[in-house]
Amino acid sequence: MTAAGPTTTATPADRARQVTVTVAYLVCLLGSMIGVGVFGGQRIAEAAGGALSADATLLAPGGPAFSIWSVIYVGLAGYVVLQWLPRWAADPRQRAVGYLVALTMVLNAAWIFSVQGDLLWLSVVVILVLLAALCRVIVLLARTRAAHLAETVLLDGTLGLYLGWVCVATAANIAATLADAGFDGGPLAPEGWAVLVCAVVAVVGIGLAVRLGARIAPAAAIVWGLVWIAVARTTGQPESRATMVAAGTAAGVVVVATLLARVRREHAEA
Repeated sequence: MTAAGPTTTATPADRARQVTVTVAYLVCLLGSMIGVGVFGGQRIAEAAGGALSADATLLAPGGPAFSIWSVIYVGLAGYVVLQWLPRWAADPRQRAVGYLVALTMVLNAAWIFSVQGDLLWLSVVVILVLLAALCRVIVLLARTRAAHLAETVLLDGTLGLYLGWVCVATAANIAATLADAGFDGGPLAPEGWAVLVCAVVAVVGIGLAVRLGARIAPAAAIVWGLVWIAVARTTGQPESRATMVAAGTAAGVVVVATLLARVRREHAEA
């Protein structure tokens, strides 16, 4: 992995990318404001008949878990400002991921609009595309190191949190959509599916730790989501000890895997 050196010669293509990222953030911000009911519409937890509320399914994180979005939105705002600075205007990393980051922000707004329109199956498609786009962004960022702490925090850190949270949100979204469609678990009890999904999320967390060089931000967001699933299943409805144990265990596994991968990376670089 090499450090990407910032340059100062911006081209018209760089300016177009900067404008696109900025407009995408404004769309994303508008979508988030609509999603929390700033303009009088339904909040996400109340939309689609409450399918995505904290007590809708066994895999729904507790309400406080969604405060992570405040951190992500602030980080994205900081990134928008950062990419306008001369130091980063023509930076290779910005050129590699700028349009993809813009796409993730537009997809985030599209997800909110699809849920508000009671189009839950469409929301699943949107969040899966969002997940794929975020994975691609992080893979591209992992090829080179950030040249400055601000870039590490605002680009790598923010997008890492974004990816980790969307990993958990995708599982919750699919579970909510299936429950809303009347799926009762089929051959497995609901708790069985919840335990299985928590295991899958843990595997994803391990995979990200190994593939991305033990980045802290994605793991932190995944652990945050899993912990709040565990909390919700012990302090709210529906209660489920099995899901609580599975989510807590999955969170612990992701922490250990990330720490081990980080130690291994540091030894390799020593």
